[in-house]
Amino acid sequence: MEILDIVPSRFGYVILTYFYSWIMLSYLAMKVGGARKKYDVKYPTMYSDKEQVFNCIQRAHQNTLEVYPQWLVFQTIAALVYPTAAAVLGAIWVTSRFSYAWGYYTGDPAKRMRGVYGYIGLFGVIILSISVALQLLGVI
Repeated sequence: MEILDIVPSRFGYVILTYFYSWIMLSYLAMKVGGARKKYDVKYPTMYSDKEQVFNCIQRAHQNTLEVYPQWLVFQTIAALVYPTAAAVLGAIWVTSRFSYAWGYYTGDPAKRMRGVYGYIGLFGVIILSISVALQLLGVI
């Protein structure tokens, strides 16, 4: 049996969402690298005592990395049964991380809330994952 026979055909949309998330993570990492150069923050220093904007750029990337593994797990579980919905919710979450970062990059941490709509995507795939679990357990 091949993987193409096991996963839903629309899982291809989810794979494209994973690729989109890779682009987002790469972009955020490059922004941190550029900020390290601009603000002269040498490795392995994580944060600057002098440059608030650098810290905001670093935190936007770090916070995304902190939630990314959980998103990947729930995104994958949800996509096994609801691939189209998971892809849409995933695209919302990934797009929101750009909005979150761009708000943070202003140097005003409150502006990171421009990405708050990402909770629609995150909580959406969590709810779908719970639905998948309950279906597997025969509860629904």
